[in-house]
Amino acid sequence: MKFKKLGTAVLATAAVFALAACGNGSKESSKGDSDKIVTSIDKDTTVTFWHAMNGAQEEALTKITKDFMKENPKIKIELQNQSQYSDLQAKINSTLPSPNDLPTISQAYPGWLWNAAQDDMLVDLKPYMDDKTIGWGEQEEIRKPLLEGAQIEGKQYGIPFNKSTEALVYNADLLKKYGVAVPKTLDELKEASKTIYEKSNHEVIGAGFDSLNNYYVIGMENKGEDFTKDLKFDSKKSKEVIDYYLDGVKDGYFRIAGSDKYLSGPFANGKVAMFIGSIAGEGYVKKDTEGKFEYGVAPRPEKTNLQQGTDVYMFNSATAKQKSAAFMYLKYLSSPDVQLYWAEQTGYMPILQSVLESDEYKKSPNTKVPAILEDATKELFSIPVKENADPAYNEVRAIMENILSNPDKDTNKLIKDSVPQLQDAWNQ
Repeated sequence: MKFKKLGTAVLATAAVFALAACGNGSKESSKGDSDKIVTSIDKDTTVTFWHAMNGAQEEALTKITKDFMKENPKIKIELQNQSQYSDLQAKINSTLPSPNDLPTISQAYPGWLWNAAQDDMLVDLKPYMDDKTIGWGEQEEIRKPLLEGAQIEGKQYGIPFNKSTEALVYNADLLKKYGVAVPKTLDELKEASKTIYEKSNHEVIGAGFDSLNNYYVIGMENKGEDFTKDLKFDSKKSKEVIDYYLDGVKDGYFRIAGSDKYLSGPFANGKVAMFIGSIAGEGYVKKDTEGKFEYGVAPRPEKTNLQQGTDVYMFNSATAKQKSAAFMYLKYLSSPDVQLYWAEQTGYMPILQSVLESDEYKKSPNTKVPAILEDATKELFSIPVKENADPAYNEVRAIMENILSNPDKDTNKLIKDSVPQLQDAWNQ
């Protein structure tokens, strides 16, 4: 498939769009009017967009937004950078009690907005997508697992945005030195890690997983267990997932990120031969390993993989024109040409199958992820969007870190003590 190439010029600053104005400002219509789908934007309409993209990601977003406004001169998109995810989430939470101060749209994880959805503060985008005038029409549909991941209780409140998944990153030079093939299963990862650890005289650790809650939730999903309130942390399957990693930590061939936060640092220093992490981190790997060794990227060595990253959600406090203008912008962000550009510039996965399969994407010269991403995302799932799923998911990280950081302690007791800890997160 051939894509129209977007220009590469990027504005030096996003200040033109990132105005200091807060939220949507004065409302043009009543709440009743705002429920109607406006099919033509004939008057100047401003859409505010809260996001947490920085560096190359913000530059790409600014370029795409500028191009959209050129094609839609009556629509102005104000990009308002909220610094980082934690700040963005805090800003959303603190503003929800004052709906008129909310933006038109915001980047967010669905779990952040569970309560907002219950309080009818979000816009169901399905009627917009189905609209005969401004709807999706013949534009390619978003990959189903990604689109469903932006739903809350079955309603399409979000459109996938900066999506990623996990992949195996490996030191090709070390694997060659120690005669190890790129692992395709967890059993192979274990054996390869043991081999490297032993043959290096315990100087090189075989592997590790960047995200401990991802590790656990993906492991359970591959055993047929969804991450819900009913999941039993002390079950046989749960202990199998925990023990796989813990055994490696005890014997030295696995490690956790710990104070390094990410394993890309020890990996770049040749202390870890492989690690499983987000594809969005490839840019750091490329920069940190340049001139040191050849790195490679392969699919995560489990059948089912996690789709992660944020979506864009629309708030009901927006006016009818703002909603339609924002939807037109979201549709533009999801178009094939824009998706190719976004993926190439940022490292995030394209949300369209045609882009994922295209030669233009797979042969991207500055990244190794595109060549393996189709295989790495054949079976995707997302964290179920349930009440308190977000804090429970975050609690798993702390629990797993405690268990894996204390390999000499009574593991069964640590697991047993963690059961009420996880339940408290679900029940808060």
